[in-house]
Amino acid sequence: MNSQQLRSEIDNLALSEKLKLVEDIWDTIAASNAELPLPDWQREELKKRYQSYQAGEQGLHSWQNVHEALRKGNQ
Repeated sequence: MNSQQLRSEIDNLALSEKLKLVEDIWDTIAASNAELPLPDWQREELKKRYQSYQAGEQGLHSWQNVHEALRKGNQ
């Protein structure tokens, strides 16, 4: 079955069936333990931020503080 045929089959599903399919797909991805590819630019950015954190140039924020700031509209 090609992607066009698969899409057509998915389009014919009820919403509840589509949601179950998405859930099943996520479950198989999570169970595969496969690593997601990380582009070099992203790896470099993470390295730069971690080094900045280690040097004391930036701190960490708790999820609670981040959540509250987002709810208030502050970034």
